[in-house]
Amino acid sequence: MDILQLILLYVTFILTAFTVIGNDVIQTLGTFISSNKRVSWPIQLLFIGGILAIVVIYGWYINHGDATYGRLNQIPMPDRLSWWILIPPVVLLILTRYGIPVSTTFLVLSSFSSIIVINKVLLKSALGYSIAFVTSFLLFYFLASRLKAKNKNGTFWMVTQWITTGTLWIIWLIQDLANMFVYFPRQLELVHLLILVGILLVITAITLSRKGGKIQKVVDEKSKTHNLFNATIIDAIYAIVLIFFTMINSVPMSTTWVFIGILAGREIGMQLNQNIVLNPNSKKLVLNDLRKVSIGLVISLACAFVVQLLKNGQL
Repeated sequence: MDILQLILLYVTFILTAFTVIGNDVIQTLGTFISSNKRVSWPIQLLFIGGILAIVVIYGWYINHGDATYGRLNQIPMPDRLSWWILIPPVVLLILTRYGIPVSTTFLVLSSFSSIIVINKVLLKSALGYSIAFVTSFLLFYFLASRLKAKNKNGTFWMVTQWITTGTLWIIWLIQDLANMFVYFPRQLELVHLLILVGILLVITAITLSRKGGKIQKVVDEKSKTHNLFNATIIDAIYAIVLIFFTMINSVPMSTTWVFIGILAGREIGMQLNQNIVLNPNSKKLVLNDLRKVSIGLVISLACAFVVQLLKNGQL
């Protein structure tokens, strides 16, 4: 690999990692950030960054150089990369700047995938949204009164939430590392691995210091997500759903869709438990989130189509 190719890879990785973590932070760390605003970001980084480094290095070690836990087995790396690989991260950067929770899986991996693989990703992601929505709705509908009674922010729930967040962060990384490492060879050399881990830690530090950025509004505007008990329940549901889909197969999926499904089910479940008619504001929030991810999906597929044409020399 020549020096220009290597520079292109690292520039693209930095852009992609920054936007993936910046866009997807609402999923895994959104409720954590919202409910731990009193905890300084360096302490949060020590916890979150430590887990990140362990998961990436351990995955690389047990999978003989593959830090993505096999998520790229069906997505081969092109023989030679060109400037077109910059398109997905640049589009991601723009969408993140405007606070749109786009699926990074669709936007990044679709540019490298065949139609068959894209269809598998779409089907798995749609199923993930449905299961997450129904599970979250039922839980928060039947337990809303008890959850309200448990409106506590004590030490027990802080410890529980940190444990739940740590578990969720591990599962999310196993799912979404593929979105960032897709540009590099599937068997990564140790020196490159360590550099990439360092880059990820710096980006995570920036994200935590900014308290999630604009995309964090998707979490903050929902009812009581700042409460440790509620945040723990959200993270627990999310982790269980991701574990379930991780066990099914190694096909990547949109974790963004799963998370939006959880928030939607939770919001509607809690509102219908207290009122016969859904609160107009809650309905607006749910539909607005769904509208945003749908816009992101359309843009992602259009972007992937353009990249495929450029890659094949048809544009």
